[in-house]
Amino acid sequence: GKICSQPENRKLIIGGVTIPYEKGLLGHSDADVLSHAIIEAIIGAMGLKDIGTHFSDQDPQYEGISSLLLLDKTYEMMVQQGYQIVNVDSLIIIEKPKMAPYIDEMRKNISEHLHCDIKMININNII
Repeated sequence: GKICSQPENRKLIIGGVTIPYEKGLLGHSDADVLSHAIIEAIIGAMGLKDIGTHFSDQDPQYEGISSLLLLDKTYEMMVQQGYQIVNVDSLIIIEKPKMAPYIDEMRKNISEHLHCDIKMININNII
């Protein structure tokens, strides 16, 4: 996501967690970059092109939508195609704010929306 030039208009949401910070991310949906990266990886692994093919930023129904709802729709695509989650390993590269206090909640959110054990979801943060 891009840093928003008007941060007061955007919340910082990562992994479905609203993180208190003065700057948000710019995007058509809630701009949850972690959820988007996981969605992109799943869609790509299924050979179904990319996130924009399924959730276009030109489609008004996705404007401001929670990326966790997009993760739900991705899970439905997985089920229809006969796929299941084995493991998700992700990395957040960010200097500020610190992610450590929010990682467990992010893992919980993602595992719930992908209907898998939280132990299957790994999220690391480096700066």
